[in-house]
Amino acid sequence: MPNIKIFSGSSHPDLSQKIADRLGLELGKVVTKKFSNQETCVEIGESVRGEDVYIVQSGCGEINDNLMELLIMINACKIASASRVTAVIPCFPYARQDKKDKVGSRAPISAKLVANMLSVSGADHIITMDLHASQIQGFFDIPVDNLYAEPAVLKWIKENIAEWKNCIIVSPDAGGAKRVTSIADRLNVDFALIHKERKKANEVDRMVLVGDVTDRVAILVDDMADTCGTICHAADKLISAGATKVYAILTHGIFSGPAISRINNACFEAVVVTNTIPQEEKMKHCPKIQVIDISMILAEAIRRTHNGESVSYLFSHVPL
Repeated sequence: MPNIKIFSGSSHPDLSQKIADRLGLELGKVVTKKFSNQETCVEIGESVRGEDVYIVQSGCGEINDNLMELLIMINACKIASASRVTAVIPCFPYARQDKKDKVGSRAPISAKLVANMLSVSGADHIITMDLHASQIQGFFDIPVDNLYAEPAVLKWIKENIAEWKNCIIVSPDAGGAKRVTSIADRLNVDFALIHKERKKANEVDRMVLVGDVTDRVAILVDDMADTCGTICHAADKLISAGATKVYAILTHGIFSGPAISRINNACFEAVVVTNTIPQEEKMKHCPKIQVIDISMILAEAIRRTHNGESVSYLFSHVPL
């Protein structure tokens, strides 16, 4: 593939390497360092003049540092005369701060701020995965490809859950209903919802199950899990409502704070996440976590974008 360069930020070098390997390319040379006052400095170690540049940086770990590093890398490539700069952001940072709620109307809409920052830094195109709210695409004036983990999730369910034809797909909150109905339709199974009432962020108060899970395998599906309070509560609710087994499938496994101990103590058969966020360390402390590799979806999106082909094939197929 001529005229293409892939650079990795420091948030998820393993995923970047897998993407480069899949495309048969070497990762571009880049040196990231911090000055003693903690300012980030990025030096691109090879010519990008006239090249189609892809920068892979996920919104995880030290989120603010990684976001700033991405902005600086985009700008460095742009002013070094790259013909096009695409930010590949598997997990979009600040995606949950996407609107003002009825309560606390002085809240910021930080997802829009991040969109503006990416545009101003010089990004020409964004590739991301399972945005928390699809409308975030509209915060940008540049093209955004929001890819889905759904085809990879369907493949995992069929290959790893023997009794999947008798399963029920469950959304742990009303917001994920669309995602769950889509998967349930593709598998031709039923779905259920859990309605939750929150008193404040990251704390769930009361849960109501809508749907019948008796004597079935319940599969909880959500786009992300952070402290895991919601999905662990939901799992208990499903078991007490008569489910035989509970799996959780999440695109972005953030797992901050007490998440790991909560999963270890909960009644999950497995908690399945994709590798949009590095999971190696967490898997050492939690044997229930399993990972679906989505590097081939991102790699194929990069290849298609570079060659000017349609990306919509990836919305319903996993590249082989």
